[in-house]
Amino acid sequence: MKATKLREQTDDELRHVFEETQRGIFEFRAKRGIGETTEHPLRIRNLKRDLARIKTVMKERRLSEHG
Repeated sequence: MKATKLREQTDDELRHVFEETQRGIFEFRAKRGIGETTEHPLRIRNLKRDLARIKTVMKERRLSEHG
């Protein structure tokens, strides 16, 4: 997901996407742990990057409120 799309979303929507992304990472790791690797291996990398983008946008908003 692009950062510009994330910036267009509300705080509640961002939290929802953040939780979904964390859940996706957890599920991928659980499947990999039991040997079920049906998904694309680069998916975990993309999920981690999306999570970092979301955290960045959330932090930018917090800093703009206080500064």
